[in-house]
Amino acid sequence: MLYAWLIAPFADYEFMRRALVGACALAVAGAPLGVFLLLRRMALSGDALAHAILPGAALGYLVAGLSLPAMTIGGVLAGFTVALGSGAIARATVLREDASLAAFYLLSLALGVTLVSVRGSNVDLLHVLFGSVLALDNATLILLASIASVTLIGLAAIYRPLVLETLDPGYLASVSRSGALIQSAFLMLVALNLVGGFHALGTLLSVGMMMLPAISARLWTQNMTGMIALAALFGLIGAYAGLLASYFLGLPSGPLIILACGALYVFSLLAGPAGGMLRKFTPRVHLEG
Repeated sequence: MLYAWLIAPFADYEFMRRALVGACALAVAGAPLGVFLLLRRMALSGDALAHAILPGAALGYLVAGLSLPAMTIGGVLAGFTVALGSGAIARATVLREDASLAAFYLLSLALGVTLVSVRGSNVDLLHVLFGSVLALDNATLILLASIASVTLIGLAAIYRPLVLETLDPGYLASVSRSGALIQSAFLMLVALNLVGGFHALGTLLSVGMMMLPAISARLWTQNMTGMIALAALFGLIGAYAGLLASYFLGLPSGPLIILACGALYVFSLLAGPAGGMLRKFTPRVHLEG
């Protein structure tokens, strides 16, 4: 019975195995980045960057159709442009970086949908917006694995200054001038990871794999290392549970993966020992002298 419910769908169907590998790559790389976005109070910035890659991917689509290299290169260039441009605007004007990202987000979404609609059909538009995790081929899996590897290596390279810049930016500014460089490198990693998520989950859902596991992990621990590991674990569980639910219910896989991550978030809201609701109603033990 357990084999039929938990293992057979992946053992019997190659497209399910491919979807699981791709979703796991997104979870392992994206959730740790989501932790830093959360702690830096930039949770909605990930959503803005996810939409910022849409015009670049749409231009690649106009040039070469649903071509993996063309749409990836276009998305990467657009994401990097927005990530670096929003920081430059924040330093050169009175606007904060979140305001710049909000402007880019609105313009990018409108422009991207318009560009796709110029040449494509409603099916193509749905593919761009919501992805097709059950249709991942070898080239896309290699791309997702490569992006996950680059993301994790890059995050490891800037980990210590990034943690310091996240928790105490004033101190980092007093001992180093690398704050702006670290911020730009971090946003570029976020954009790169969202480009990978775009191919599997689309622009509207890719940020969910990044943020929901991170928010859930924050409710279980305040330790940075533990939070990152727990976020990655929650992402993996969400990917596995979402694909199983999609298989047995006959519903779209991408949304169900995000809903599975959302179920973990609701459970964490209730039971998380580092900030969940039940914690407020649990009597605490007071030390007596």
